[in-house]
Amino acid sequence: MSLDLDNLVAIDVHTHAETDGCGHYSLPDDLRAGAEKYFGAQSGPPTLDQMADYYRERRMAAVVFTVDAEAALGHRRLSNDDIADAAARHSDVLIPFASIDPAKGKTALTEARRLVTEHGVRGFKFHPSVQAFWPDDHSVYPLYEVISELGVPALFHSGQTGIGSGLRGGGGIRLKYSNPLALDDVAVDFPDLTIIIAHPSFPWQDEALAVATHKPNVYIDLSGWSPKYFPPQLVRYANTLLKRKVLFGTDFPLLSPDRWMKDFDILDIKDEVRPLILRENAIAALGLR
Repeated sequence: MSLDLDNLVAIDVHTHAETDGCGHYSLPDDLRAGAEKYFGAQSGPPTLDQMADYYRERRMAAVVFTVDAEAALGHRRLSNDDIADAAARHSDVLIPFASIDPAKGKTALTEARRLVTEHGVRGFKFHPSVQAFWPDDHSVYPLYEVISELGVPALFHSGQTGIGSGLRGGGGIRLKYSNPLALDDVAVDFPDLTIIIAHPSFPWQDEALAVATHKPNVYIDLSGWSPKYFPPQLVRYANTLLKRKVLFGTDFPLLSPDRWMKDFDILDIKDEVRPLILRENAIAALGLR
């Protein structure tokens, strides 16, 4: 089966594979526990098969990925291949993204090409704070070149993160790397690369809005926050200048689509903009048609 775009209620562009189902998790135990406490998560992470069933019941599709931060964390990542294989089994609801640690140099380029050409991966996720790199560091540019050449998007965490929150020294996670203004150089130097700035970018929301307004290849996803907490300027831009560049996302399983949609229903968003945010903008950004 494949995505039935016309019958989907929404496309969640930001969900996490957090376990391989065999006792290995995407983050070390202390960082995972801190994130779950930060978000108030009440149960362990689902498997990819369980995620697929969950989104299928809601007539939603979900972009799913892990975070490869092996160099910074010393923790073995979840397999991009396994995520892609699960998405292939559930191609009616799961859209596979990959994550490759930028510290892997030339091996990252080979893996990126293989994942797209052989496994149908549709984009790449970066988490500058967890992976400990500046997005505009030119040492990462060869990887962006490959991603741009392959014609798939790059999604970057931005702003505050629940990972490391409340731990001594923030668990070693540095927030500075996730200022979305660093993506402005990337958008200039790779004008054909679709860039998605993930999350309301606290405390740099205005920077994210400026970059997305100025650069035609930059989108913003709304994951990681309940809509009732969105900054007013984000809501204002979503209704106007960025109505075709803002994307529904949750951060599942840390925030559920049920909770997100309930709060979105009462958010001051124009009726004609709602379907753009929930579905149409993602179809365009991800090249799903």
